[in-house]
Amino acid sequence: MAKRYEINVDPRILELLGPNLYTNIYYVLAELIANAYDADAKNVYVISDKDEIRVEDDGRGMSYEAGDIDNYLNVAGVSRTTEEESVTPSGRRKMGRKGVGKLAALSVSEDVDVLTVVGQEKSGFVLTRHPENGNELQGIPEEDISFVHVVDHGSAIVMRNPQYRLHKTMSAIRRNLLKMFPLVSSDFRIHVVRGNESVVIDAFDQSIMSELSTLVTLGKPFERLVKLVPNPYPDRRGELVTAREAISIPVVMSDMAGEEHEYNLEIEGWIGTYKSTRGRKAERTDFPDNFISLFANGKLGEFNILPSVGQNKLSEVYVVGQLHIDIFELTELPDMALSNRQGYKSDDPRYEVVLDYVRSNLLAEARRRRDLFVNLENRTKKERKRKEQVDNEAKLREAINNFREKASESAAEALRSLAPGASEREMQDVVSRSLNEHSPDLGIKALVDSQKKKILISQTYPDKSFADVIHKMLNYNGVSNEDLLYTNGDDEVCRIPEGRGVYEYLREFFVESYSTQKIMVLFITSENTKKSWGAISEVGASWITQIDHKIFNVRPFRPEHPLNNEAQWQSTNRDSASGELWMDALNADILCQKIEAVCDALSYEKRSREENLAYLKTLVSVRNP
Repeated sequence: MAKRYEINVDPRILELLGPNLYTNIYYVLAELIANAYDADAKNVYVISDKDEIRVEDDGRGMSYEAGDIDNYLNVAGVSRTTEEESVTPSGRRKMGRKGVGKLAALSVSEDVDVLTVVGQEKSGFVLTRHPENGNELQGIPEEDISFVHVVDHGSAIVMRNPQYRLHKTMSAIRRNLLKMFPLVSSDFRIHVVRGNESVVIDAFDQSIMSELSTLVTLGKPFERLVKLVPNPYPDRRGELVTAREAISIPVVMSDMAGEEHEYNLEIEGWIGTYKSTRGRKAERTDFPDNFISLFANGKLGEFNILPSVGQNKLSEVYVVGQLHIDIFELTELPDMALSNRQGYKSDDPRYEVVLDYVRSNLLAEARRRRDLFVNLENRTKKERKRKEQVDNEAKLREAINNFREKASESAAEALRSLAPGASEREMQDVVSRSLNEHSPDLGIKALVDSQKKKILISQTYPDKSFADVIHKMLNYNGVSNEDLLYTNGDDEVCRIPEGRGVYEYLREFFVESYSTQKIMVLFITSENTKKSWGAISEVGASWITQIDHKIFNVRPFRPEHPLNNEAQWQSTNRDSASGELWMDALNADILCQKIEAVCDALSYEKRSREENLAYLKTLVSVRNP
């Protein structure tokens, strides 16, 4: 008797859900791979060519005679209602529950071939968005049923003329599949085949770990990841990378019968931060590289909860994580997954508890660890740069001494060869040639100059709020923090290297240096200046070395000699009650003028006066006096 295939669903549902159920090819593949996993497959093959995408597995297959195909075609039939039904014959926790994942392929193709074999029994039919004769599906003759890898048991889903395509590179396909389905091992492999290219995915993408700067793992299954994260700071390792027990949070829920119980919500997985985002977007993939995904029973429930839990977009671009919460799929509790498997019901208590914990604890901790890593990196970078400066200063000193010695010897020798009574012009030419001949020895000077700080913001801590305004205005006009020396700056790059004194640093590179480049000093003066020995010392040093400087003053203080108090200075007011800074329109313009003059003197590409005034008004109040 000929086999009949009838789908147990209103055909209009297929036409409605088919193209809209899933929005990305990788979500579809994740559903089909999950079906293979539930079928106890050891291998699943994703085979792509220009005319079709085939997902084939070596699982149990489906028997028409035993009623397996009737169960398959019972769309939205709940696949597990008891704990016994929640485990596959081989002992795997089942991923499927709703019974709609089989429609996933219809999001990719209007017509999908479903092929299966169990022993000598082959079956096949065309799943379509537009069934003929009501619910009846077209059968596929046994002689037309063939497989690429399956032999005597397994299934294949063949999506003809797919409306979506896989990424152009195999590496991107691998990354995307692992983001959707990380539950791979030697017992469950995903094979991706396209033309002559192929890749086997049988382990978590360990390359992600090698790109991280910090990591927190939760639960024993994820402890092994700790060893994969680089270790540039061994003495601070525990503050950057750590393995912890799974998180356990009690939650009260009503079961399927409506009875309330207290359940143990357990969170396992990992969360970390990248060392850098540089180059991460060079190869465009279908999913961002920063995300926190939620999984249950190893199956993706929601790809990225960062938009729901994030607070600081700038630091969270470095965050990545995968969290596993199996209670989301506990059989006795209501189903909380959305029908398309791309998210969870936002009002489910389990979901709310997880989001709150990630927002308040995990994400906050990830940011703190990332901040520590950045500070360590900046400190190391600054110390490395200081050592380079010291080395180059020594090289410049040696080069100048060599230059003096060689040039003088060469000139003396040449002068001796001149005829008696040589003219002054002839002697000058000899000396000039000697200088030109040996001047390449001084090439290191340009490097020494380029490594130096170019601007010092001289201030006292009580005047930090005004100094910050100057700092931000300089940044706005293209002055890098690498070029700034600001001892109270929030960015460590601006500050003196750890363990170094400001006066030692200034003496080493701006007084005793053989380089002639002088630092420009921006003085923030106020009544606090008279009380600060450091500020007074910097004023004296600038006068002795004749360093160019600009004055930004807070009334009622009046700058005095040895500062250049004859030149116009900028004046700012501070309310005695609130401490708020403000200035009139004239002094706002003078401040911008001075910032622009600094940029001109040091060859920065400054902003227009209009732009600078507009930005200044976002930093400080500009009022009529």
